[in-house]
Amino acid sequence: MSAWHTNQWLSSGWKLLSSSAAVFVLVGQGQAMAAGSLESRSIAVLATDSGLVDLIEQEPTLPPLGQPSEFLPEGKIEPEPAPIEMTAPQDQPTRILLSLNDRRVYLYEGDKVKASYPVAVGKPGWETPTGEFSVVDKALDPVWENPWTGEVIQPGPDSPLGPAIIVFKLDSEGMYAFHGTSNEELIGQAVSHGCVRMRNEDILAMYEQVDIRTPVEVVP
Repeated sequence: MSAWHTNQWLSSGWKLLSSSAAVFVLVGQGQAMAAGSLESRSIAVLATDSGLVDLIEQEPTLPPLGQPSEFLPEGKIEPEPAPIEMTAPQDQPTRILLSLNDRRVYLYEGDKVKASYPVAVGKPGWETPTGEFSVVDKALDPVWENPWTGEVIQPGPDSPLGPAIIVFKLDSEGMYAFHGTSNEELIGQAVSHGCVRMRNEDILAMYEQVDIRTPVEVVP
């Protein structure tokens, strides 16, 4: 078969395989071949010395995949554990509970008692009011004015208010507060005009742990 005839037959083969994903040409002694895939079939076009073109349909073949062990890790494959979500602990609300009978104030954090302090409460006729309140004001080194004489006493060891004050009730009936005292020996008794006296170190400790609007409950 001449080279011209071979090229003519291969040209016909190329046209048949124009949609082929892969086409190649093999040139041997006296013959040539074009091959590829047409849709889902594998086709070969053979040009021989006799001038015939043979269309040979071939079964598609796949290369060997090898053994799974060549690609997979040895041993049993365990699924990765799901990540543990860490949540920041939530702050528990602080509240104050004053028990008049116990002569003691309790500082709660959530449902847990964080601290408690002995107190002096209102004397008969000047009882400390019971009910639910909240901190409305607080101050360090308060200045005290005597409500009967108008005398003003500056902060210091002689101040009846001590080093700090925490007000929990302020209305037309008057002002009621936790505060320090210059007479710590009276703590545990009913001697005040309605306010709650505390040891000076205790009022300072509680002052640091409460804020404006901290709930205050006073029970008998």
